[in-house]
Amino acid sequence: MAKKILVAALVAAGMLSSAVAQAQEGSFMVRVRAVDVQFENGQNDGLPGPIEAESRWIPEIDLSYFFTKNIAAELVLTYPQTVDITMAGANIGKIKALPPSLLVQYHFTDLGAFKPYVGLGVNYTLFFSRDNILNGAASVDRSSVGLAGQVGFDYMFNKNWGLNVDVKYIQMETDVTLNGAKIGTLDLSPITAGVGVSYRF
Repeated sequence: MAKKILVAALVAAGMLSSAVAQAQEGSFMVRVRAVDVQFENGQNDGLPGPIEAESRWIPEIDLSYFFTKNIAAELVLTYPQTVDITMAGANIGKIKALPPSLLVQYHFTDLGAFKPYVGLGVNYTLFFSRDNILNGAASVDRSSVGLAGQVGFDYMFNKNWGLNVDVKYIQMETDVTLNGAKIGTLDLSPITAGVGVSYRF
């Protein structure tokens, strides 16, 4: 009987320690960044060109949840951003884009305060004010879905605060219509480079 109680106690202790370890690994991190967005502006068949989206700086915030010390999921958010559209260098209108991304990350944890990571996921961009091009004669699609990849690192000053540097490539394209007829596809696919602060809790 005593042996059974001892075995049960050891099993319970093991389960408890496992739960504690999982709780420690399952922590959150918030990052706030200033991000430079450089649009690819690839011209596909049919577009009179060059039609381009102008690059710009935007604010960005993300929330990461660590399932283990190495594996995390990251949700990247910003508010709808105004993007200037140009043709041959002249402004022909504006659109608004809301581009949240969800990525799965792998974090390298054996380098002390320097914690690099890689990530892969999906971006879903919603376009607003889509018909504000050429005084309403031209417009773009409502949304875009594409892959998103990232590399970056956190340099932790202590257990909570750190410096973050992050680079992403996002697949993003939208059809362009003129007077209701599709005339081509604009490949935006930006590369984003951001720097900011990390807070882990």
